Amino acid sequence: MLSPDQSVMGSSFSRVIKSLSLSQELQAQLLYSVIAILVIILIRFIVLRIVFRASKNTSRRFYWRKVTTYVSFGLAVALVGRVWFAGFHSLMTFLGLLSAGLAIAMKDPLMNLAGWAFIIWRAPFSVGDRIQIGDQEGDVIDLRILEFTLSEINNWAGGDMTTGRVIYVPNGVIFTKPVTNYSKGGFPFIWHEIPVLITFESDWKKAKKLLEEIAARHGKLFIKTAEKEERTAAEKLFIHSSDLTPKVYTTVKDSGVLLTLRYLCEPPSRREAEQAAWEDILNTFSLHKDIQFAYRTQRYYDNLLEGPEKEKLPTLRTSPKK
Repeated sequence: MLSPDQSVMGSSFSRVIKSLSLSQELQAQLLYSVIAILVIILIRFIVLRIVFRASKNTSRRFYWRKVTTYVSFGLAVALVGRVWFAGFHSLMTFLGLLSAGLAIAMKDPLMNLAGWAFIIWRAPFSVGDRIQIGDQEGDVIDLRILEFTLSEINNWAGGDMTTGRVIYVPNGVIFTKPVTNYSKGGFPFIWHEIPVLITFESDWKKAKKLLEEIAARHGKLFIKTAEKEERTAAEKLFIHSSDLTPKVYTTVKDSGVLLTLRYLCEPPSRREAEQAAWEDILNTFSLHKDIQFAYRTQRYYDNLLEGPEKEKLPTLRTSPKK
């Protein structure tokens, strides 16, 4: 027996159906569509609950949230399209006709969609990576079907520091611009160099030894990890093993002797690493009076007074006093 409230609700629903003049077939299609969408939403919810309980990693959760959204949307389109477009011989026929029309009218969005598929498949970068694509540099903070989002670095800021701006880049750019990934490629470190210019009169050998000690202090933190990462990268890519020990290189410039520190650091902390190294250099050189920083100067050279010609100048002889 139905309660009075249920009877009223049933009669109201029947009146709504009759007022809309929906056929039995249309009612069935609506019912199937609603059920399909609800089932897909429920499955996505269950999958996310399982993933969130198994992992506390924010990046992993973000990835699964995005993937399940796209998969759910695709399944919903396929199932609902199958119900409403049963007049076609198959869903593939409908999709073929639809894609032919979209290819002409929506070239750029389709290029972006193909770029998204390429990014998901080949993974030249992912959320959290620091990349440069064309003239744009930044950290990838979002990836969608038509575009990905960068948190901009450098520009006026410099030192690989964020500017606070967000850049929206169409996915289709992946096919026309080279991509530089600071975080992937199997080697999550970069080589950083600090040029130190000292005068010709300085004891450059002592300066080089001091700089080698400074480079070793600041570069040894990542050597073991970098060697392991390099071996892993060599299994996937044709990468030659190299010496990861920090070094100091000697070059002669117009204004003095150039000593260049070269050591490994992590991309996000490049500026902090450079600051720490420079402070160490300044403190160390301040203790040695025979080492002076060089800067651009002009020097006038008088060949008569400083060169070989000075030997030919007559010398004044003075007789001793009596």
